[in-house]
Amino acid sequence: MDIQAFVTFVRGLYDAAPGTFVPLHAPTFAGNEKKYVVDCIDTTYVSSVGAYVTRFEEMLAAFTGANHVVAIGNGTMALHLALKLSGVEPGELVVTQPLTFVATANAIAYCGAEPAFVDVDRDTMGLSPVALRAFLTRECKTEKGRCTHTASGRRVAAIVPMHTFGLPARIDEISALCTEFGIPLVEDAAESLGSFVGKKHTGLSGCIGTLSFNGNKTITTGGGGALLIGDPALAKRAKHLSTTAKVPHKWEFFHDEVAYNYRLPNLNAALGCAQMERLPEMLASKRVISETYQQFFAAQKISFVAERSGTTSNYWLNAIALSSRAERDAFLAATNEAGVMTRPIWTLMTKLPMFAHCVRAATPNAEWLEDRVVNIPSSPREG
Repeated sequence: MDIQAFVTFVRGLYDAAPGTFVPLHAPTFAGNEKKYVVDCIDTTYVSSVGAYVTRFEEMLAAFTGANHVVAIGNGTMALHLALKLSGVEPGELVVTQPLTFVATANAIAYCGAEPAFVDVDRDTMGLSPVALRAFLTRECKTEKGRCTHTASGRRVAAIVPMHTFGLPARIDEISALCTEFGIPLVEDAAESLGSFVGKKHTGLSGCIGTLSFNGNKTITTGGGGALLIGDPALAKRAKHLSTTAKVPHKWEFFHDEVAYNYRLPNLNAALGCAQMERLPEMLASKRVISETYQQFFAAQKISFVAERSGTTSNYWLNAIALSSRAERDAFLAATNEAGVMTRPIWTLMTKLPMFAHCVRAATPNAEWLEDRVVNIPSSPREG
């Protein structure tokens, strides 16, 4: 691959002068962000109570089609709470993918449970339904609606696919398997705000889906996350647990169980409201960028990781697959030295010391992707 041609191309794509740094994904604040944040400060409602929190939840519900949205302090908190709400208990197993950001596995560990790692598909980089079925039929047994890992005797309490870089996993097939084996589905949609399978937004196929609004996400609240919930009773419980289980009262403080201080502050939600107003234009910009990249890499005979038929990706982080780890490492070194930020995909969870002992199936696709996939600059362009 002609790396200098790539560097020149990216600088042209972002109108970046020679010698200036091109980040991987920078936030853009070209709307009402400052106005809403100042308004929030002027009202003095800057913590977890305020009109912007409610408005942000309503805007997310309208955009995604979720029945209920609960805004949370960050995406990891959201996933932890989602797992607790789905019934995950200490000592149980939660099936997820080894190719993911560490927060997915950490949230499982916060519950006192352990991740069990099942391979991904190469094209989506998300949990493989074929590998999942093999694991559930060969490594587990199901009796009286309870799926148990045969070797350890532990219940499989939930399944957590992650929509990698905004590319929707085969969630319909995964959801069908969850129904067949009686296992709750919790979607880690942290990276996929604006991604759809058909007309259904990611995060809506299971009992709960989670989003993230970290500083490098498609929209940002600085830090933040959300739960997407269909069942009103579950949404009510999510709000209760995320606000320290305080029983509503005008002045008394009475808490009826151990819970969490996980609610999103109004100050962050104010930023999020302004970002949501601009979400369609940011998604449109990111799609133009991805299409431009696809044309460039087709000429270079490099594999660009694109959405599969029947899905719409938000193209949060564009990705390419190089021929080998050696080519990947050379590309990373040369581009970063030239001031164009690129990064490798994550180290597999199975290789991290705190998860190396966990249950795992064979992961040839995840290992193949780990050796080859690189993220390239993906910020939306203003104007």
